[in-house]
Amino acid sequence: MAMKACLIVLTVVLSITLNVQAGDPNIVSDFLVPSGVNPDGKFFTFTGLRSVLRSTTPSNVPFKVTKVTNDEFAALDGQSVSYALLQYAPGGVNGPHTHPRSAELLIVLQGWLEVGFVDSTNKLFRQILKTGDVFVFPKGLVHFQANLDPKYPAVALSAFGSANAGTIQIPRALFSSSIDNIVLAKSFKVDSNTIQKMVSANTA
Repeated sequence: MAMKACLIVLTVVLSITLNVQAGDPNIVSDFLVPSGVNPDGKFFTFTGLRSVLRSTTPSNVPFKVTKVTNDEFAALDGQSVSYALLQYAPGGVNGPHTHPRSAELLIVLQGWLEVGFVDSTNKLFRQILKTGDVFVFPKGLVHFQANLDPKYPAVALSAFGSANAGTIQIPRALFSSSIDNIVLAKSFKVDSNTIQKMVSANTA
């Protein structure tokens, strides 16, 4: 019985440790500053969304993302947070993708979206979100968003628990990564010509 209790405690401790290591690294100061930078209030301010929020969603671009990660905003380095502003033209889609380093918390600011994710048992969790609705995409799972409104654009804001959550676009990862066409054809149970069309479409 004591051995079983020890195993349970060890499992919990290992789970906590692994979860801690899976996120952004902890820092030992209040914040990180690039070499040669003397921080002031401006260092902690990002103004890159001003023009985006003032403009209308571009109708000639089906989907546009404006990221606020540590690449665009150095003050986020070590803070384990970031944003992405998502703009969808009528019919615009943010196709199947994953974020390997963070969950995603999305709020619809304008219009409505169909969203969903697929869990590790291949079950689809789908929902229609209206303005003001919030949806969470669990860390690392394949998910999508689509503005199925044929007339009006949609806008959403996503928050991440990482300064750089990373994005793996599934079609691009599969068909632009030089995986052998034979491997892809056998995996998808289609012929090589079909795979070549997919490769061409994703490398154009």
